Formats: sequence, C-alpha cells, structure tokens
Amino acid sequence: MFERLREDIACVFERDPAARNTFEVLTTYPGIHAVLSHRLAHRLWRANWKWLARMLSNLSRLFTGIEIHPGAQIGRRFFIDHGMGVVIGETAVIGDDCTLYHGVTLGGTSWEKGKRHPTLGRDVVVGAGAKVLGPIEIGDGVRIGSNAVVVKSVEPGATVVGVPGRVVERPTDAQQRRRATTAKRMGFDAYGATRNTPDPVAHAINCMLDHIHLLDQRLEIMAKALEQRGITEPLEHLPDLEACEIQSATEERPSR
Repeated sequence: MFERLREDIACVFERDPAARNTFEVLTTYPGIHAVLSHRLAHRLWRANWKWLARMLSNLSRLFTGIEIHPGAQIGRRFFIDHGMGVVIGETAVIGDDCTLYHGVTLGGTSWEKGKRHPTLGRDVVVGAGAKVLGPIEIGDGVRIGSNAVVVKSVEPGATVVGVPGRVVERPTDAQQRRRATTAKRMGFDAYGATRNTPDPVAHAINCMLDHIHLLDQRLEIMAKALEQRGITEPLEHLPDLEACEIQSATEERPSR
C-alpha cells in the first residue's frame, strides 16, 4: 500500500513541473485523492461490498470532481492532471504509467452488460476533453489529442487527433530530411510542430513541400531533355536536394 502511494506521488513530480513538495501533492492534488480513494473503493468492490464502494466513489467525486467507477481496473503510477470532469467507466482497464487530463471520458456506447469501456495499454496519454468510447483497445504508448473522439482500437505508438479520431501518419526520417532541405531552399522553416503534436497547418505545408519537391525533379528532367535536343540554351540548374543535404550536414559538423 505504502509502496503504491510512493509511486503515485513520485509520478506527479515526474509529470507536473508545478509540484513542489510531497506535502503539497498529498493535500492539494485532486488527482491523487481520486486515485487513493479508488484503490480503496476497488478493494471494497472486489470484496462484494458494492454499495459501500459506490458511496466512497460518490464522495470522492463530490470532493475532487473526478468520477471513477469502483469496478474500473487501474494500473500503477496512474496520474490525473487537474482532473475536473474526468469520467472512468465500470469496465475500463488502464495500464501502468498512464496520464489523463481534465475532461477525459472513458465511456461506453452500449447499455448491455459486460465489457463496454475501453482498455488502455501502458504509457498512454489522453489529452484534455478527449473521449474514448466503447470496448476498444488503445495500444501502449498511444497519444490521444485534446478533444478527440476515439471509437476504434488504436495500434501501439500511434497519435490520434480529431472527431472522429484518426491516426496521424508519421513521416519517415527521409521525408523529414527532404522537407527540411526544401524548406531551407525556399527560405523558411515550417517545423515548429513536433511529430507528437500534429498541426493541420504544418501538415498542409508539409504536403506542399512534397509537391514542390516532385515538381522540381520533373522540371529538371524536362530542362535537361530540352538542352540535349538543342531546343533551349544551357540553363543554370538548381543544386540537387540530396547534395544540398550532404553539404549542409558537412557544414554543421563541428570541427575538431
């Protein structure tokens, strides 16, 4: 019991830079209060003290604004940040090291008894206001964006955004380098957003850069073909993207 408590407090310090000391976490963090209350309520639920477990759950909701059904199964080092409006259903299963933000719902889509709430793997982060609905599987390491509505299972390591939730395609390393090189040639940088924080504007610009890259290749081929047939005078060709990439890497490498 005390080992679990130490883990719960330690995970707050790892994931919330506002946490200053243990006493403050124990006395002012509703997420901690809700999790501690649930652990006791879940024991009562499993011991068939259903009514008492529900009463404890309701009291916890009254004081914390977080509703966790005592039947829900929650793993170790579970952290609810802010917490107001979080709802976790009876048959929900949450793996170790998961994080939920305020307004998250792990709900059901059916009135039938049985498994009707989602199962979260390890190290899942669910953003503020997101809804994960139905008996679906959310794989390890999944990131669910704020206000997303997820109604289908998600493979491990994916990032989900939007309504309904859709998996954001992750560009390969080669695509990332190519886009960065094209953007550098055009004189701007469109990469304020990281892979884990998809931005629709950045995505649109990335598609434009891919399109420009293909157009550039085709124009180069056409220009060379016209020159070889003597139709046009020799033109000054743009440096090859791969060559620019190698030159840029060489210039940025620190001298010893």
